[in-house]
Amino acid sequence: MSDGTCKGLGPDWVARASNDGSFPSVDSSKEARVPQSSNPSANPDFSGLWIPLVTPFRGGAVDHTALSALTRRLADDGVAGFVVCASTGEAAALDETEQLAALDTVQAAAGGLPIIMGLSGYHLGKTTAWVRRLAERPLAGLQVPAPHYIRPSQAGLLEWFRAIADASAAPVLVYDIPYRTGATIARETLLTLAEHPRIRGIKDCGGDMAKTRAVIADGRLQVLSGEDHQIFSTVAEGGVGAIAASGHVQTRRFVQVLRLLAENRLAEARAEWQLLQPLIEMLFAEPNPGPLKALLAHSGSMMSDELRSPMTRAPDALRDRLVELNARLSRP
Repeated sequence: MSDGTCKGLGPDWVARASNDGSFPSVDSSKEARVPQSSNPSANPDFSGLWIPLVTPFRGGAVDHTALSALTRRLADDGVAGFVVCASTGEAAALDETEQLAALDTVQAAAGGLPIIMGLSGYHLGKTTAWVRRLAERPLAGLQVPAPHYIRPSQAGLLEWFRAIADASAAPVLVYDIPYRTGATIARETLLTLAEHPRIRGIKDCGGDMAKTRAVIADGRLQVLSGEDHQIFSTVAEGGVGAIAASGHVQTRRFVQVLRLLAENRLAEARAEWQLLQPLIEMLFAEPNPGPLKALLAHSGSMMSDELRSPMTRAPDALRDRLVELNARLSRP
């Protein structure tokens, strides 16, 4: 940190915020964003706050009007980019046609911001076929977890991630989330995967800070916090940013925390971060994205408080507490 910035949060991302803490509009800041290009594998940068978008539903169908409006609003709030069809987006409940349609809607509304596509599965042949199909889209990356249900050995995990990276036209973010997949990716496995030219980062939900520090220290993979309550600690230790569902609300405050950390203004960052702690805790009091959708539906987002079974709505009492807390945080 000899230059006074947190390791990994690059100057391009820091430059998106002005000195007074405000953020430029989408149109005026395109040059400061990670560019979409025909060669997204070249020098990818996953710094900053990425939003794993919820998928709005209305009457059982994907609500593309609400999804487009949500994407435009978040793009104006200074985020680095979007993750489509991740667990927050209830991707497991979407078929391939719906996933591609959601991706198209976000790309049309994102104002040129980069987009990562989430994927999951356990059949390697079907998964790599889907990856090749996604190669037709201008993606900044793919977010790839271990195969769920199977619980392979570390050798099997190496085969899984290498095969997907070989098939991908976009950089790959390894999604380390053992409580969803049942598979723990060992430190040595992650460092071996870092040798692959298209494996460029990790969304870290592994719950092992020693492993996180080792990957950060190695320097070949960009580390993004995937656990919202660990954003501050991960970035302060040298992570590049976060993929955070909580960032759908109080977005500018989350962006501000990362900007302050990048500028090594730890006391100011900590003060902002502490204000967000009750919100993060409450948003995960029930399975994600139930509480988040409840709050968004009552915050003028055009969104219905609707999920696909077996996901269920958050209790009304929790929604009311979230609405009250968010209102308090929004006051000047």
